[in-house]
Amino acid sequence: MNKQAVLDQILSVLNAELAALTRAAQGAFAAATDPDSKAENKYDTRTLEASYVARGQAQRVAELQEAVRAFGALSGSTLEPGAAITLGALASLALPGEVAHYFLGQFAGGTEVLHEGQEVVVITPASALGQKLIGKRSGDAVAMQPGVSAKVAAVV
Repeated sequence: MNKQAVLDQILSVLNAELAALTRAAQGAFAAATDPDSKAENKYDTRTLEASYVARGQAQRVAELQEAVRAFGALSGSTLEPGAAITLGALASLALPGEVAHYFLGQFAGGTEVLHEGQEVVVITPASALGQKLIGKRSGDAVAMQPGVSAKVAAVV
């Protein structure tokens, strides 16, 4: 599996999400500052609610911008053969009957991309699986759930 191609796909998904969210945040800001959205009486909270939405979306835009920057910084990074799983590693786990692929990133946990017909899921070090994988090397066993273990098949 080509790590750089997977990283490029992750960046593409994040950039698309960032563009959509930026447009939504701009719309929410416009709604919050529109003169027509002024309160009609003391119980009208339309403007206040619109400002909360605008602030939340602006924070999410900032988080996505940071994620794009962090994943962009990983571009071109390589691990030595036999290296332990760290941030920026693409790990393949051999599970009973299947192989699962995970990219360990600082942000965007849960993001999924399809590479060469195989799903790759971004996990973070804060996730339960991320904590189990950090420091593991190719050939190491990982307890996935009670009674089920996986073997680290590859680390790129």
